[in-house]
Amino acid sequence: MTYRVDILPAAQQMVREISDRRVQEKILERMTALANDPELQGKPLDDDLAGYRSIRAVGQRYRIVYRVERSNVTVVVVAAGIRKDGSRDDIYRVAAKLIRLGLL
Repeated sequence: MTYRVDILPAAQQMVREISDRRVQEKILERMTALANDPELQGKPLDDDLAGYRSIRAVGQRYRIVYRVERSNVTVVVVAAGIRKDGSRDDIYRVAAKLIRLGLL
């Protein structure tokens, strides 16, 4: 089954802020690849990001955070960025904060 991929404006902005165009293109390619079997790709997240999934992109360094809406046959990409464990700029911390604030 093919899903429609929606990239939220916050995720689009995160990708635009990456300075390397090649990295941007690879992340966008990975996002569009989520249209095919998104639940078999990536891993489910927990805690503040329960209900969301994460997939690696561009040499394991970047992560794409998304959720699958089966009823709408849609993949919603909510965030994309670098995994920096322990940093306040870590993509998981940023995504959790946006969700907590109701911005996603």
